[in-house]
Amino acid sequence: MNDLTREVAHLVDWLGEFGKDSEGGVTRLLYTKEWVEAQKALEKQMQEDGLTTRFDEIGNLFGRLEGSKYNDETILTGSHVDTVKNGGKLDGAFGILAGILALRHLQVKYGQPLRNLEVVSFAEEEGSRFPYAFWGSKNLVGIAEKEDVENIEDFDGVPFVDAMRKAGFNFRDESKPMRNDVKGFVEIHIEQGNVLENEGKSIGVVHSIVGQRRFTIEVTGVANHAGTTPMGYRKDAVYAASQMIQGVIDKAIEYGDPLVATVGKIEVKPNIVNVVPGHALFTLDVRHTEKEILVKFTDELTAIINRISTASGVETTIDMWMDEDPIPMDRQIVEAIEKQTKEKGLNYKMMHSGAGHDSQIIAPIVPTAMIFVPSRDGISHNPLEYTSPEELATGVQALIESLYVLAYKE
Repeated sequence: MNDLTREVAHLVDWLGEFGKDSEGGVTRLLYTKEWVEAQKALEKQMQEDGLTTRFDEIGNLFGRLEGSKYNDETILTGSHVDTVKNGGKLDGAFGILAGILALRHLQVKYGQPLRNLEVVSFAEEEGSRFPYAFWGSKNLVGIAEKEDVENIEDFDGVPFVDAMRKAGFNFRDESKPMRNDVKGFVEIHIEQGNVLENEGKSIGVVHSIVGQRRFTIEVTGVANHAGTTPMGYRKDAVYAASQMIQGVIDKAIEYGDPLVATVGKIEVKPNIVNVVPGHALFTLDVRHTEKEILVKFTDELTAIINRISTASGVETTIDMWMDEDPIPMDRQIVEAIEKQTKEKGLNYKMMHSGAGHDSQIIAPIVPTAMIFVPSRDGISHNPLEYTSPEELATGVQALIESLYVLAYKE
């Protein structure tokens, strides 16, 4: 095991102690005691590595290596410190630790960069405590709205604003201008899927993040006696919903990769063994890397659902409650990362991200790219989440080479 491998293994285990829960995972939710302790510990670690640290108003932590020539240009790397409930040690956390290690090794080998280098530990991305996601990165780029969080509470009834202030933070001062020095952002992350593992690749160079559309479909028929209602007279909500689900999934299979469609939740009423169901609800999550295909597919699934609804004699409502466009990564940074991975002989794959990340918030405003490392069995948001120290170290090496090009080259 080389030095970088040992360093990354140590840091992952170290940060995983903050929020370590009784079920063997990590629970580090926004503005909790565990979250505060983790951010303070990361601040101390950054300072020990010679970085100048600061917290912004809402709790994003930054560690800075000053540039020697272009002081108004900053290259940023990092990820989010919060976890899901009973999550793993790597999601988000690895991106922060990889950034710290990258800056550590770049300083030792090359000294001061031309441009400022910063590693960020974003306050929140997951939306696991409060019904709001990407609080950290949305504040960085100035698109977080105070009104969206002023009246929300966590699962224990604790108001967002109270939790934030108890942790020592407050809303961003909107009278101050937004940062305009960030000229590039590189986020390294575990894949959270099994493509790299299955294809035997060490690095994923991400060229885009999928767009997402999410729906809630409610089917209303007539609840009736299971023994006295002939089959031909029924308005069975479950039977209609099952045909709709099959029709949509069959169409998704027909489209093929990279389109994915998932029915993740089904509810039935009255949900009794001897009653014809009068009501069914199911959710639908659809993702694709191209906006046009995402729209075309969802138009077709709407037509499928409406056709089956009419034929079944039921009433159906379709509520599209999420509509996120695909986000392309910056072509120049992607090409720079690919060039470096190729020159260093790293076994890589050009790929898209099927999950959302802070990068999708930052990319429309700041040139952005992502690097993936493999996830064993594709598991994430789970204590079984695992990437070997050697694979993590390979990812850090790819990040080091990428940041070198962006911050040390003219």
